[in-house]
Amino acid sequence: MRLWCLALVVAIGALGCEAPPSSAPYERATEIAEFMEWLLEPAADVIWDSAGQIDTEAGVQDLAPTTEEGWNQVRNQAALISELGNLLMMPHFAQGRPDWTEISRGLVRAGARVQRAAEARDAEVLFEEGGLLYQVCVSCHQIYWRDAPVR
Repeated sequence: MRLWCLALVVAIGALGCEAPPSSAPYERATEIAEFMEWLLEPAADVIWDSAGQIDTEAGVQDLAPTTEEGWNQVRNQAALISELGNLLMMPHFAQGRPDWTEISRGLVRAGARVQRAAEARDAEVLFEEGGLLYQVCVSCHQIYWRDAPVR
């Protein structure tokens, strides 16, 4: 009986040691330009449009969310940015470029920091972390998007 149990344990352990499949189980759905324009930029815009203040003729307007729904929207978009950073590390985007991967990791971390600021309902920290997110984006653009349109 002990020998049978030992054989079963060894067999189960061997199953867990199988090599991963040679091809990934996912398919690319967008090119990088669409990925940025359709997914990443709208999520970042929600964050940037919810942080800081602007001067208007009527006075200073605070952009921070004022409702639970507003803060949740910022939190959700920050989580999306982190996950998009993870997707950008997939081989079909990263293509063995270590700097691309490091910038993508920065995007994951920046999204997580914005998410924590939104969860804390801290407008000042949200502004600071939104600035960090902007710097991560700019660092990528300086390397990979040199012909970006001027806004």
